[in-house]
Amino acid sequence: MLETISKVDFAFQFIFGISFVILILITLIAIYFLFKYHHKKHPDAADIDGNVIAELTWTIIPTLIVLAMFWFGWTGYKGLRDVPEDAMEVNVTARMWSWKFEYPNGKTSKELYVPANTAVKLNMTSLDVIHSFYVPAYRIKMDTVPGMNTYVWFNSGEPEEYDILCAEYCGVRHAFMLSKVKILPQEEYAAWLNADKKKQDSSDAVAILEKHGCLDCHSLDGTELVGPTLKDILGRETVIVTPEGEKTVTADEQYITKAIYDPSSEIVKNYEDMMPPYEGVVTDDEMDIIIEYFKNGQPEEKPGEKGAVIVENEGCLGCHSTDGSVLVGPSFKNMLDRDVTVTKDGEKMTVKADTRYIISSIVNPNEYIVEGFDASMPAYDYLDDKQIKDLIEYFNTLKD
Repeated sequence: MLETISKVDFAFQFIFGISFVILILITLIAIYFLFKYHHKKHPDAADIDGNVIAELTWTIIPTLIVLAMFWFGWTGYKGLRDVPEDAMEVNVTARMWSWKFEYPNGKTSKELYVPANTAVKLNMTSLDVIHSFYVPAYRIKMDTVPGMNTYVWFNSGEPEEYDILCAEYCGVRHAFMLSKVKILPQEEYAAWLNADKKKQDSSDAVAILEKHGCLDCHSLDGTELVGPTLKDILGRETVIVTPEGEKTVTADEQYITKAIYDPSSEIVKNYEDMMPPYEGVVTDDEMDIIIEYFKNGQPEEKPGEKGAVIVENEGCLGCHSTDGSVLVGPSFKNMLDRDVTVTKDGEKMTVKADTRYIISSIVNPNEYIVEGFDASMPAYDYLDDKQIKDLIEYFNTLKD
């Protein structure tokens, strides 16, 4: 791990260091010339024929510096592209908006599991649009392109967890395309890899939906995402758009099967044709489990579940914590019904954070400014009454 990372880091540090030295040097020389050759000291201009030594110096030295930058950059790049022959291979499939990792024995996961101190090669492609696989900890970033195979490799190092990001904008839920590299001790990794794959992949309908990335675009709780919600989908009347025009159909088993295997043939009205076909990807057994799940029972919603989704989708957790820690804004933990010191119209006062206050803080956050925080929150006045109610219910679940 350290070898490839150190090469990339050294190239960056070398280029940055040289650039910093040149910046300081040029600045100091410019200041020196400003005083040395001020027109008051030299009222009469002098002809200068040139200086061979100076001209050679400022030609040769920059050339050597540029060549050195190229050399260290090239060796760093080569280190990232030359894969060890004994590297373990994992297939990576990118899709809007998740990653799928497939291991040599056919097992799949949404997070990348690798054994410690092992060279790992990732063979990558995309099902839909261009994504970019980025793991800052390993200094690796590579585009995944539909119809093209790309690769990166890294040494896993000691047991740890690292973030996986998508570094190429790929649609409205690009920011949610997150995963983890989980490095396990050799024995623990072997146990995970050889666990009951069938049980993991097929016995749980939700696990199947997660495995194939369905929940990146479709919710289970009624929330509208990129695609229609899967809540109560079986038996629901749906308006679809076909080449012949619009028509209303009932979402029976046949319709759902076709919508999964060949989604472009019938597009649900008001949604885009962006879902990839899953024929040959979702097995017949998995399809039966999914249909049975839609037919017999999706789990009841937990209190505050919808509000939690709204909080995540609206980016609230970027400024507000749920554990009591202070970020940019006050924590949601025990927020409801606590006493808060605020400023309103220039007057300092203490108010109770009841339901009315919380609603006001959401739709008009600058009316009351909580002491110790800036007025930086945008107004969420576009949320409807039901969404506000869901948020209040969620905040209730965060009370001790």
